[in-house]
Amino acid sequence: MSGVIDLHLHTTASDGVCTPSELVDMAWRAGITTMSVTDHDTVAAVAEIAALTRDCGMSFVPGIEITAVHEGRDVHMLGYFIDSENAPFAEFLQRQRVDRVRRLSEMVDLLADIGKPINREKVLAKREAGGSLGRPMVARALVKAGHVADMRQAFDELIGEGRPAFVPRVGPPPSEVIGIVADAGGVASLAHPGLLKRDDLIPALVEAGLPALEAFHSDHDPDTTVHYLALAERYGLAVSGGSDYHGEAIRRRSAFGRIGLPVEQFERLAARAGKKGH
Repeated sequence: MSGVIDLHLHTTASDGVCTPSELVDMAWRAGITTMSVTDHDTVAAVAEIAALTRDCGMSFVPGIEITAVHEGRDVHMLGYFIDSENAPFAEFLQRQRVDRVRRLSEMVDLLADIGKPINREKVLAKREAGGSLGRPMVARALVKAGHVADMRQAFDELIGEGRPAFVPRVGPPPSEVIGIVADAGGVASLAHPGLLKRDDLIPALVEAGLPALEAFHSDHDPDTTVHYLALAERYGLAVSGGSDYHGEAIRRRSAFGRIGLPVEQFERLAARAGKKGH
């Protein structure tokens, strides 16, 4: 099957700005024929996306992006071909989302303490629908309140690591997430390692059972992609890839419909999950 295979997309269930129906419509028009929605710590959009893609003849891979923590730093782990209704997996994701609420609530308190108040209930509104909260919600609220000019300024001056309203995350190590994804029937992939810049972690993750890493990504230049393809080959890993698209007004929009996973690499990834590819 021709067309783009984009396995890294976000909706309003986490920090994307497109609803599931908007995203599927845009993906179809952009020439994407296989897609995976990888919202942060939630599968709230999976059932709707599955139905929408089925209706328009697209292929869909149930996915997620789980936030692990290593030495106090976020390590994003993608999961593919997961059973989104697996009960232990759902319980794990609920714990992840509870900590997201805790974290953002503390950020709102710190912002108020430094004279940058924002509306707590609006920031936390998604929690009731199984959606996942993240710092972009705080950044947008800061822009709306007039405290900063844009989201970049919010992160750079207020809520980025080391800034006055930053609150660290609590979560499982990436090695544990590999097993959690496997127990839900899925295949874990280390997300955008070119942004993480911690190649030293990869051997230990491989030892823990890491099946794949994300070589194709909108923030990976050609040399970075080649580097991670070579690392995947060295360690016997499959690779994943996608645009990491969050919405028209968000960075990476130019990669939508352009950055994706080659068919032969998708076949290898699917084989790791015991699935058939195209």
